[in-house]
Amino acid sequence: MFAAENYKIEANLISVRKIWDRAPHNAFTDLIRFKNRWYCVFREGDGHVKGEGRLRVLVSKDGEAWESAALIEEKGRDLRDAKFAITPGGRLMLNGGSADPADHSPKGSFYSVVSFSKDGRAWSAPQKISFKNPAENRFWLWRSVWHKGAAYGVAYQSDPESPPNRRKFYAFICRSRDGVNYERISEDIIGATEAALEFDEHDILTIVLRGSSDQPKALLMRSPAPYTNWTKKELTADVGGDQIGGPAILRLPDGLLVGAGRRFSDKPSSDQRTGLFLIDTGKAALTNLLIFPSGGDTSYPGLVWHNNQLWMSYYSSHEGKSSIYLAQIELKKR
Repeated sequence: MFAAENYKIEANLISVRKIWDRAPHNAFTDLIRFKNRWYCVFREGDGHVKGEGRLRVLVSKDGEAWESAALIEEKGRDLRDAKFAITPGGRLMLNGGSADPADHSPKGSFYSVVSFSKDGRAWSAPQKISFKNPAENRFWLWRSVWHKGAAYGVAYQSDPESPPNRRKFYAFICRSRDGVNYERISEDIIGATEAALEFDEHDILTIVLRGSSDQPKALLMRSPAPYTNWTKKELTADVGGDQIGGPAILRLPDGLLVGAGRRFSDKPSSDQRTGLFLIDTGKAALTNLLIFPSGGDTSYPGLVWHNNQLWMSYYSSHEGKSSIYLAQIELKKR
């Protein structure tokens, strides 16, 4: 347990349990509540970047007993990093990436996909996401968040001409009215990759972006509507480094912003952990709250606030095999 003195809040791990490990490699989760049920999605494959990937959707009434609700596949493709959202029309939406399993390099075949469901079990076939500028169709739309009838996300790409050991990334913020067709609404964000987004009651959009080799620290970006006046700061942390792998963020009912992801990325991968932290948007600072049972190949959490508790899905290989875990966390003000 870590106490965040500046915020007078502490996090206690109530429980953590493995909910799935049937594939050789189970990873890259997200979590949501939809029609009074829990849903968790993740990739099943042969390795972190190996072979064809399929998206497994689990369902649970109580968060204790889980069963498979769906398996989403695209023949001859590697489906990766699915993220949940609920559309204004009340459908469940998944967006993720589709890669050529034989070539995951920046020059390989890649596009973003989306799928929809009314019940979490029957899903539409993965559909290519389209950008207004066709040249941007190879960008990876990593997560979408709906707000006032529009879906917002961050799409990123690595420069195919940059060397593998010094790969350069850039991203942009985009918007859609249907979850399928997107248009850019920002300039390039140099060095950014995976992103987490959250709105507040004043329509301010906060984005946490994972950095890359040419942007070593994670970034915090904020803008009020209509999202054309962005501030950008490098995030700093009290311990564990300034990078966040597979970020997720969530605004609590009292307005505090919490985040989760892989921390300690300045250490060898064997020492990496998945952690929970508070985000001070004014200071662009992270304060650690909790480190979960985790290690090695780990992170990519999903966050949900339910019944005055924080629920979190994540994956980890600390027990010898990359598996899916569900944690319940109590947050107390001090």
